[in-house]
Amino acid sequence: MTELKPIKEGKVREIYDNGDSMVMVATDRISCFDVILKNIITKKGTVLTQMSKFWFDMTKDIIPNHMLSVDVNDMPEYFRQEKFDGNSMLCRKLEMLPVECIVRGYITGSGWASYKKDGTVCGIKLPEGLQESQKLPEPIYTPSTKAEIGDHDENISYEQSIEYLEKRFPGKGEEYASKLRDYTIALYKKCADYALSRGIIIADTKFEFGLDENGNIVLGDEMLTPDSSRFWPADGYEAGHGQPSFDKQFARDWLKANPDNDWILPEEIAQKTIDKYLQGYELLTGSKLA
Repeated sequence: MTELKPIKEGKVREIYDNGDSMVMVATDRISCFDVILKNIITKKGTVLTQMSKFWFDMTKDIIPNHMLSVDVNDMPEYFRQEKFDGNSMLCRKLEMLPVECIVRGYITGSGWASYKKDGTVCGIKLPEGLQESQKLPEPIYTPSTKAEIGDHDENISYEQSIEYLEKRFPGKGEEYASKLRDYTIALYKKCADYALSRGIIIADTKFEFGLDENGNIVLGDEMLTPDSSRFWPADGYEAGHGQPSFDKQFARDWLKANPDNDWILPEEIAQKTIDKYLQGYELLTGSKLA
């Protein structure tokens, strides 16, 4: 069997060309602060792929997505190996739009830091007197540019996102920007309501969209995984301080507290990280990871 090489390798994902489709593999790598750590977090790729599948299935009434199958028997023979089973997704090819669509339902992270400084998040004025981790009156859309690996994404205003898209798609900037915003908010609201019913707060997340061969906007990449979102337990939630989470915040916190870490997590922190991912997956989907 010929070994296939990915045509694109991200911090966590590898993309393989399959003619008119592609195979997206979520590896067990973990990245924090835009750096790939030296640890392998076993089963993490499977959690990411299966969680995306769960949300793609739930939201196809709002917008079509790029998922075709997560069954390796539907993929080229090369992917019928154990290491690809569960963490691979056969997808439609899209022309990806160069904007990360970030939505914040609660004020935390860089948003909280910005609000403390001048009362705004990504240029959006927010009510006075908010506390850390507080739910916002309405979710806010704060797009950013998509950076190459090693660079940092840059926050832009909604107006800037129109200009940014207009440059790349003349005559379409405003249409695409408004659709991305509206889809992002609609997806977030539906999924955040569902997650809350399962005991999880989705504080914020990001979506990525692309165009299909007919120019329609389609949801791509990953969806509402612990890598692209902040998940908090609803049980014990209270505004006024940081929250425990079901994502890689655990790893981030350890790295911050241990600056001479050389980008390696101790085994127990790596284990706690995957335990958090699995716990979040089981709460949301109601089933154990196969």
